[in-house]
Amino acid sequence: MKIDFKDLHIGSLIETRVTEKGIDIDRICSFMKRDEEDIKKMYASKNLDSDIILRWSKLLEYDFFRFFSQHLILYAPPSNSNYNRITSTSALPEFRKNLYTTEVIDFILDLLANKEKTKLEIMKEYRIPKSTLHRWIEKYKK
Repeated sequence: MKIDFKDLHIGSLIETRVTEKGIDIDRICSFMKRDEEDIKKMYASKNLDSDIILRWSKLLEYDFFRFFSQHLILYAPPSNSNYNRITSTSALPEFRKNLYTTEVIDFILDLLANKEKTKLEIMKEYRIPKSTLHRWIEKYKK
C-alpha cells in the first residue's frame, strides 16, 4: 500500500491495520466502547480525535500519529534554519532531529527514481541534508 502523506485518510489506514491483524469486530467494539456502526464510521472518516487515534494505536499496536509527523516533515518543514538548535523558550519538549521512517525514505527515493524531482529540489523542498540524501541513495539502492 502506497501512503499519500500529503492527503492522509486516518480511517482507511486504521481499517487496513485491522484487516492485517485480523481482529474480531466484537473485540474492537469492546475495547473502543463503541458499537459496530460507530467503528464503520471511523473507518470512513478522514479525521478522528486524537484520543480515538490513541486508543486505535494501543489496540492495533501501531503508532498512527507517525503519519502526521511524517506529513509535517515532508510538507511543513520548519521555516527557521535554527530549527535543530535546542532552545528553552517553550514548556514543551524540544525535538532535535527529524525522524525519517522507511516509508518517507522510500517516498523520497521514488521521487528520484521516477524523475519527478531532482536531488536539489528534494533537498530544498523537504529540507533534507545533502549528506542524508546521498546516504539513503547508497544504502537503499534497488
